[in-house]
Amino acid sequence: MTIERKRSTLALLALAVSAFAIGTTEFISVGLLPLISQDLHISVTTAGLTVTLYALGVTFGAPILTSLTTKIPRKALLLWIMVIFIIGNTIAATASSVEILLIARIISALSHGVFMSIGSTIAADVVPPNRRASAIAIMFTGLTVATITGVPIGTFIGQQLGWRAAFVAIVIVGIIAFIANSMLVPSDLRKGTPIKISEQFKLFTNGRLLLIFLITALGYGGTFAVFTYLTPLLQEITGFKEQHVTIILLVYGIAIAIGNVIGGKLANKNPLRALFFMFIVQAVVLFILSFTAPFKIAALLTIILMGLFHFMNVAGLQVYVVTLAERFMPGGVDVASALNIAAFNAGIAIGAYLGGVVTDSIGLIHTSWFGGIMVVAAVILTGWSMSLERKDSQKAANS
Repeated sequence: MTIERKRSTLALLALAVSAFAIGTTEFISVGLLPLISQDLHISVTTAGLTVTLYALGVTFGAPILTSLTTKIPRKALLLWIMVIFIIGNTIAATASSVEILLIARIISALSHGVFMSIGSTIAADVVPPNRRASAIAIMFTGLTVATITGVPIGTFIGQQLGWRAAFVAIVIVGIIAFIANSMLVPSDLRKGTPIKISEQFKLFTNGRLLLIFLITALGYGGTFAVFTYLTPLLQEITGFKEQHVTIILLVYGIAIAIGNVIGGKLANKNPLRALFFMFIVQAVVLFILSFTAPFKIAALLTIILMGLFHFMNVAGLQVYVVTLAERFMPGGVDVASALNIAAFNAGIAIGAYLGGVVTDSIGLIHTSWFGGIMVVAAVILTGWSMSLERKDSQKAANS
């Protein structure tokens, strides 16, 4: 391994540790809701605001704060993000009321949004252009590992030592990430390009970028219509016992991690083409689950496949957004990246909400085909985007 490649690998590792800390924080509240509810004498629904407000903080905070921080050197901004992350989780760990806890969650969410947007661009910058998607996938591996190990371990700590202890553990990981970033991420990174407010609005009026943001929300969010309600589906429809569901979710998380790496490699050459076929298979798997859910072995195999494709599209979506922004809005790459992070979170919110509506109205088993329809919409829009790319290529060849 060359010195340059070793440096980039260590930098990506530091980013992955940060993503692990941030990913654990994002989902930790779900496992701690009953404990928070009991300790602060509030309803579980009120405790659920720790999840809702976090998601809203990411969705709205990511593009706004990323655009406001373009003049700050990338490494300095990365370190400040981790400081805010540590502060937010420290406040959460010492919160004596739900109001303070919610403020702490919003602070943590603001660091999440900016990190995921500039983290993607830093990951893409420390490697050659042909390894961009793989680099982003490595960074996002921190998120997938968080879903496999961070959340269950954090929940276990909360159950044994109290929910505040789980946030203390996250603060410790945040400090480790801060040290890793300060030592391993190079200082000679591309500077963010300042972007005027008028230029930012052009991001919202660029049809090509809006199209990929919509693809992100539908293609990524479709799986969440099912995933959000996977535990009750496995117990009530498939008939697995509680202890077996925990093991299945662990296997699901491993499948996510494998799919994330595969997706990065597939998206290196032609991200849009890779996304088109990923979404087709993803939609088929979700439709099949409607039929296999009542049968244990068949359901298990289908759910593992669902996990494999759950995160597979992330690197391709993010690298294609960066590519489009460089072409149409060179000064708005970071903000475009942040808007796509917002689209991921909007997709989670939309998928989870609509999955809940389907569950309440016609039943759990129907969440899978509904999620499949969302992904089919992403397939159609990706096909449209591919045709626009071909037209661009023809124009470039003729000029």
